[in-house]
Amino acid sequence: MNDGEVVLDLTPDQLLTTTRAVRRRLDFTRPVPGEIVTECIEIAYQAPTASDRQPWHWVVVGDADRKRALVELYRSRYNDRDRPRLSARLGKDRPPNPRIARSAVGFAERMHEAPWLVVPCVWGRTDPNPSTEDQAVLWGSVLFAVWSFALAARARGLGTVYTTVHLGKEREAADVLGIPFDEVTQCGMLPLAYTVGTDFRPAARVPVVDVIHWDKW
Repeated sequence: MNDGEVVLDLTPDQLLTTTRAVRRRLDFTRPVPGEIVTECIEIAYQAPTASDRQPWHWVVVGDADRKRALVELYRSRYNDRDRPRLSARLGKDRPPNPRIARSAVGFAERMHEAPWLVVPCVWGRTDPNPSTEDQAVLWGSVLFAVWSFALAARARGLGTVYTTVHLGKEREAADVLGIPFDEVTQCGMLPLAYTVGTDFRPAARVPVVDVIHWDKW
Protein backbone atom coordinates (compact mmCIF):
# COMPACT_ATOMS: atom_id res chain seq x y z
CA MET A 1 0.00 0.00 0.00
CA ASN A 2 1.25 3.49 -0.84
CA ASP A 3 1.78 6.11 1.86
CA GLY A 4 -1.40 8.10 2.33
CA GLU A 5 -3.50 5.62 0.39
CA VAL A 6 -6.90 4.93 1.92
CA VAL A 7 -8.49 1.51 1.63
CA LEU A 8 -12.24 1.58 2.18
CA ASP A 9 -13.61 -0.12 5.28
CA LEU A 10 -15.71 -2.75 3.52
CA THR A 11 -16.46 -6.32 4.53
CA PRO A 12 -15.84 -8.96 1.87
CA ASP A 13 -19.58 -9.19 1.19
CA GLN A 14 -19.89 -5.41 0.90
CA LEU A 15 -16.95 -5.27 -1.50
CA LEU A 16 -18.42 -8.02 -3.67
CA THR A 17 -21.93 -6.58 -3.76
CA THR A 18 -21.07 -2.91 -4.29
CA THR A 19 -18.40 -3.15 -6.99
CA ARG A 20 -20.34 -1.72 -9.91
CA ALA A 21 -19.73 -1.03 -13.57
CA VAL A 22 -19.00 2.69 -13.18
CA ARG A 23 -19.43 5.16 -16.03
CA ARG A 24 -21.20 8.31 -14.87
CA ARG A 25 -19.38 8.63 -11.56
CA LEU A 26 -15.79 8.46 -12.75
CA ASP A 27 -13.73 11.52 -11.84
CA PHE A 28 -11.76 12.33 -15.00
CA THR A 29 -10.04 15.31 -13.35
CA ARG A 30 -8.18 13.49 -10.58
CA PRO A 31 -4.88 11.78 -11.45
CA VAL A 32 -4.39 8.15 -10.46
CA PRO A 33 -0.79 7.29 -9.49
CA GLY A 34 0.71 4.50 -11.52
CA GLU A 35 1.79 2.83 -8.29
CA ILE A 36 -1.85 2.27 -7.36
CA VAL A 37 -2.57 0.71 -10.76
CA THR A 38 0.37 -1.62 -10.20
CA GLU A 39 -1.00 -2.52 -6.77
CA CYS A 40 -4.36 -3.44 -8.24
CA ILE A 41 -2.68 -5.62 -10.85
CA GLU A 42 -0.52 -7.29 -8.19
CA ILE A 43 -3.70 -8.28 -6.38
CA ALA A 44 -5.34 -9.41 -9.61
CA TYR A 45 -2.23 -11.47 -10.31
CA GLN A 46 -3.23 -13.84 -7.50
CA ALA A 47 -6.33 -15.02 -9.39
CA PRO A 48 -6.47 -18.65 -10.55
CA THR A 49 -5.70 -19.64 -14.15
CA ALA A 50 -6.01 -22.85 -16.15
CA SER A 51 -3.22 -25.25 -15.09
CA ASP A 52 -1.64 -22.29 -13.26
CA ARG A 53 -0.18 -21.14 -16.59
CA GLN A 54 -0.52 -17.42 -15.66
CA PRO A 55 -0.74 -16.37 -19.33
CA TRP A 56 -1.91 -12.82 -18.70
CA HIS A 57 -0.37 -9.46 -19.53
CA TRP A 58 -1.70 -5.98 -18.85
CA VAL A 59 -1.24 -3.00 -21.17
CA VAL A 60 -1.76 0.14 -19.07
CA VAL A 61 -2.33 3.12 -21.34
CA GLY A 62 -1.83 6.65 -20.07
CA ASP A 63 -0.53 8.30 -23.25
CA ALA A 64 -3.20 10.73 -24.48
CA ASP A 65 -2.72 9.95 -28.18
CA ARG A 66 -2.95 6.20 -27.67
CA LYS A 67 -6.01 6.58 -25.46
CA ARG A 68 -7.73 8.66 -28.12
CA ALA A 69 -6.82 6.13 -30.81
CA LEU A 70 -8.26 3.27 -28.76
CA VAL A 71 -11.45 5.14 -27.97
CA GLU A 72 -11.89 6.09 -31.63
CA LEU A 73 -11.82 2.38 -32.46
CA TYR A 74 -14.34 1.80 -29.68
CA ARG A 75 -16.65 4.51 -31.01
CA SER A 76 -16.41 3.36 -34.60
CA ARG A 77 -17.33 -0.16 -33.54
CA TYR A 78 -20.10 1.05 -31.26
CA ASN A 79 -21.71 2.88 -34.17
CA ASP A 80 -21.27 -0.01 -36.60
CA ARG A 81 -24.72 -0.96 -37.83
CA ASP A 82 -23.52 -4.48 -38.60
CA ARG A 83 -22.50 -5.10 -35.01
CA PRO A 84 -24.63 -7.94 -33.57
CA ARG A 85 -27.07 -6.83 -30.94
CA LEU A 86 -26.15 -7.74 -27.38
CA SER A 87 -29.57 -9.32 -26.83
CA ALA A 88 -28.98 -11.66 -29.76
CA ARG A 89 -25.63 -12.80 -28.38
CA LEU A 90 -26.77 -13.27 -24.78
CA GLY A 91 -30.20 -14.67 -25.52
CA LYS A 92 -33.59 -13.04 -25.10
CA ASP A 93 -34.43 -14.05 -21.55
CA ARG A 94 -34.29 -10.40 -20.50
CA PRO A 95 -33.93 -7.39 -22.81
CA PRO A 96 -30.99 -4.99 -22.33
CA ASN A 97 -31.57 -2.05 -20.04
CA PRO A 98 -32.10 1.09 -22.18
CA ARG A 99 -30.75 3.31 -19.40
CA ILE A 100 -27.48 1.38 -19.46
CA ALA A 101 -27.37 1.64 -23.25
CA ARG A 102 -27.77 5.44 -23.12
CA SER A 103 -25.12 5.69 -20.41
CA ALA A 104 -22.69 3.63 -22.50
CA VAL A 105 -23.16 5.83 -25.57
CA GLY A 106 -22.51 8.99 -23.56
CA PHE A 107 -19.55 7.41 -21.82
CA ALA A 108 -17.93 6.61 -25.16
CA GLU A 109 -17.58 10.34 -25.79
CA ARG A 110 -15.46 10.80 -22.68
CA MET A 111 -13.71 7.50 -22.13
CA HIS A 112 -10.38 8.86 -23.36
CA GLU A 113 -10.40 11.32 -20.43
CA ALA A 114 -9.92 8.50 -17.91
CA PRO A 115 -6.42 8.65 -16.42
CA TRP A 116 -5.77 5.09 -17.56
CA LEU A 117 -7.17 2.57 -20.02
CA VAL A 118 -6.21 -0.93 -18.93
CA VAL A 119 -6.21 -3.68 -21.57
CA PRO A 120 -5.93 -7.20 -20.11
CA CYS A 121 -4.42 -9.71 -22.51
CA VAL A 122 -3.74 -13.43 -22.57
CA TRP A 123 -1.11 -15.40 -24.49
CA GLY A 124 -2.59 -17.50 -27.26
CA ARG A 125 -5.49 -17.35 -29.66
CA THR A 126 -8.36 -19.73 -30.29
CA ASP A 127 -9.00 -21.28 -33.68
CA PRO A 128 -11.47 -19.54 -36.01
CA ASN A 129 -14.18 -21.93 -34.78
CA PRO A 130 -13.18 -22.63 -31.19
CA SER A 131 -14.90 -25.22 -29.06
CA THR A 132 -16.68 -24.13 -25.92
CA GLU A 133 -13.90 -25.82 -23.95
CA ASP A 134 -11.16 -23.86 -25.74
CA GLN A 135 -13.01 -20.59 -25.19
CA ALA A 136 -13.54 -21.38 -21.51
CA VAL A 137 -9.84 -22.13 -20.99
CA LEU A 138 -8.74 -18.87 -22.61
CA TRP A 139 -11.29 -16.53 -21.03
CA GLY A 140 -11.25 -18.32 -17.70
CA SER A 141 -7.50 -17.74 -17.51
CA VAL A 142 -7.89 -13.97 -17.41
CA LEU A 143 -11.41 -12.91 -16.37
CA PHE A 144 -10.98 -14.00 -12.75
CA ALA A 145 -8.05 -11.59 -12.68
CA VAL A 146 -10.07 -8.83 -14.35
CA TRP A 147 -12.73 -9.09 -11.63
CA SER A 148 -10.05 -9.11 -8.92
CA PHE A 149 -8.62 -5.96 -10.51
CA ALA A 150 -12.05 -4.29 -10.31
CA LEU A 151 -12.42 -5.31 -6.65
CA ALA A 152 -8.96 -4.00 -5.77
CA ALA A 153 -9.79 -0.74 -7.52
CA ARG A 154 -13.09 -0.39 -5.65
CA ALA A 155 -11.34 -0.95 -2.32
CA ARG A 156 -9.07 2.01 -3.13
CA GLY A 157 -11.83 4.41 -4.12
CA LEU A 158 -11.39 3.75 -7.84
CA GLY A 159 -13.98 2.67 -10.36
CA THR A 160 -13.97 0.96 -13.71
CA VAL A 161 -16.18 -0.82 -16.21
CA TYR A 162 -15.31 -3.89 -18.25
CA THR A 163 -15.85 -3.08 -21.92
CA THR A 164 -15.43 -5.32 -24.96
CA VAL A 165 -16.68 -3.16 -27.84
CA HIS A 166 -13.23 -2.35 -29.21
CA LEU A 167 -12.49 -6.05 -29.68
CA GLY A 168 -14.39 -5.85 -32.96
CA LYS A 169 -11.30 -3.97 -34.13
CA GLU A 170 -8.77 -5.90 -32.09
CA ARG A 171 -6.14 -6.01 -34.82
CA GLU A 172 -6.19 -2.22 -35.22
CA ALA A 173 -5.95 -1.84 -31.43
CA ALA A 174 -3.00 -4.24 -31.43
CA ASP A 175 -1.26 -1.95 -33.92
CA VAL A 176 -1.86 1.05 -31.65
CA LEU A 177 -0.41 -0.74 -28.63
CA GLY A 178 2.29 -2.86 -30.26
CA ILE A 179 0.59 -6.10 -29.20
CA PRO A 180 1.61 -9.18 -31.28
CA PHE A 181 -1.85 -9.94 -32.65
CA ASP A 182 -1.11 -13.48 -33.85
CA GLU A 183 0.16 -14.53 -30.43
CA VAL A 184 -1.80 -12.51 -27.88
CA THR A 185 -5.55 -12.02 -27.40
CA GLN A 186 -6.93 -8.79 -25.97
CA CYS A 187 -9.71 -9.53 -23.50
CA GLY A 188 -11.35 -6.15 -23.04
CA MET A 189 -10.62 -2.63 -21.89
CA LEU A 190 -11.13 -1.04 -18.47
CA PRO A 191 -11.14 2.75 -18.06
CA LEU A 192 -9.80 3.49 -14.58
CA ALA A 193 -10.40 6.60 -12.47
CA TYR A 194 -11.28 7.65 -8.96
CA THR A 195 -15.02 7.69 -8.33
CA VAL A 196 -17.15 10.65 -7.30
CA GLY A 197 -18.08 9.42 -3.85
CA THR A 198 -17.70 5.85 -2.70
CA ASP A 199 -21.26 5.10 -1.57
CA PHE A 200 -22.19 2.42 -4.07
CA ARG A 201 -25.01 0.04 -3.26
CA PRO A 202 -26.00 -3.45 -4.37
CA ALA A 203 -27.80 -3.43 -7.72
CA ALA A 204 -31.37 -4.54 -8.31
CA ARG A 205 -31.47 -8.15 -9.42
CA VAL A 206 -34.17 -10.66 -10.26
CA PRO A 207 -35.06 -13.02 -7.40
CA VAL A 208 -32.34 -15.62 -6.99
CA VAL A 209 -34.96 -18.40 -7.11
CA ASP A 210 -35.50 -17.47 -10.78
CA VAL A 211 -31.95 -18.40 -11.76
CA ILE A 212 -31.03 -21.35 -9.54
CA HIS A 213 -31.71 -24.83 -10.91
CA TRP A 214 -31.34 -27.64 -8.38
CA ASP A 215 -30.12 -30.94 -9.85
CA LYS A 216 -31.51 -30.17 -13.34
CA TRP A 217 -32.73 -27.23 -15.49
